[in-house]
Amino acid sequence: MSQYSAPPSTRERIVVVAARLIQRQGYVGTGIKQIAKEAQATLGSVYHFFPGGKEALAVAAIKHGEKEFRRLLEDALDREGDPAAGVESCAVELAVGLRESGWTDGCPVTAAALETLGSDSEIQRVCAEALRGWERVVEKKLLASGFTAEDAADVATTVISTLEGAEVTAQVNRSEEPLRAAGRQLARLLRTYES
Repeated sequence: MSQYSAPPSTRERIVVVAARLIQRQGYVGTGIKQIAKEAQATLGSVYHFFPGGKEALAVAAIKHGEKEFRRLLEDALDREGDPAAGVESCAVELAVGLRESGWTDGCPVTAAALETLGSDSEIQRVCAEALRGWERVVEKKLLASGFTAEDAADVATTVISTLEGAEVTAQVNRSEEPLRAAGRQLARLLRTYES
């Protein structure tokens, strides 16, 4: 078996590029032509894979971003036996990644959600599903650590809401500290539930 994976398909390239551009420019600021150009794809192939146009492509890009963050979150929580340490580790990873991107690679879910607030769109639905999915990842870890169901649900919502807000604040301030501080305080909160 080869240690090398197959190159991404044209569709995968288009989705990954769209996710990165939405992270950096938002949904409104990202155009189909730019996505096609940066994905080294034709406009025809973009519309072939996404006949619903920009919104359909954005939905696929948001789902891609959701999976990327889910993996980061699950890895941080699995790596650390203690959920408090896992949440803090996740916040630090987000902070470092944001700095290394030059403060441009925020969360595509948050970027798209903020730009489409108030709309009853597929984008809003997919963003809401992403946030709920991340909450369930944290909730599952907390339940396995002995939290009650009610506390696990409330704390999971607090963790994801805080990380998302801290990421935006870190990006705006061009500083890791909002995420690092959020991670420290979330860890402190989680430890108050230990028996």
